[in-house]
Amino acid sequence: MAKARLHLTFPEHLISEPVIHRVGAEFDLVTNIRRANLDEERGGWIIVEVEGDDARIAEAVTWLAEQGLQVDRIG
Repeated sequence: MAKARLHLTFPEHLISEPVIHRVGAEFDLVTNIRRANLDEERGGWIIVEVEGDDARIAEAVTWLAEQGLQVDRIG
């Protein structure tokens, strides 16, 4: 099992979407939110750890970017 820490920057129109839930469910990953700063009017960011298969993590990162989030790997 691989593990990655991601910094996700959300635009305001995605704040209320269940993005983290979908990453876990659709890509068979364990998600753990480590920190977050969200504001429904201005967007925000989340630091999330994801654990699972390397290929599935890569697919999830691509999917997140396609949804409109900025995705940066930490460490």
